[in-house]
Amino acid sequence: MEVEIRDKYTRLTKLLIEKGVTITTMESCTGGLIASLITDTEGASAVMKGAFVTYSNEAKIMAGVDSGIIEKYGVYSKETAEAMAIACKDAYGADIGVGVTGSFLNADHNNDDSVPQTVYYAIATDAGVESFCKSIPLMSNRPECKMFVADLVADSLFARI
Repeated sequence: MEVEIRDKYTRLTKLLIEKGVTITTMESCTGGLIASLITDTEGASAVMKGAFVTYSNEAKIMAGVDSGIIEKYGVYSKETAEAMAIACKDAYGADIGVGVTGSFLNADHNNDDSVPQTVYYAIATDAGVESFCKSIPLMSNRPECKMFVADLVADSLFARI
């Protein structure tokens, strides 16, 4: 599975380069994997404007997410994913912003809204923002979960480029 996903990101990054479309990410549960997969392709610096890994609520707020959104909707919500996508897009002046938040194998005891195996992600463009809520299958470890979510995000990006 990993080899196929890495190949998919190579194709995605080459398409972004070909079309001159810039991208940025604000990632929580994926821990920067999406940004890493994009930058694995030679020439990605032409389109990858930068990225945030905002694992804590405080980091999300420092990176531009309104604390009121997290307080009202919870950190694990489509609203927070949307705010993350918009904040990183705006911070870097990119064409596309991707925000990802969610829980994998265990509940987050610091956030009451944690539902294991549930991920929210959003893609912001000049046309607006679209968010997704996905239940992911139970996997044996976090790297597999992260790669699974990165694959979902890649498919959603291909549909919008």
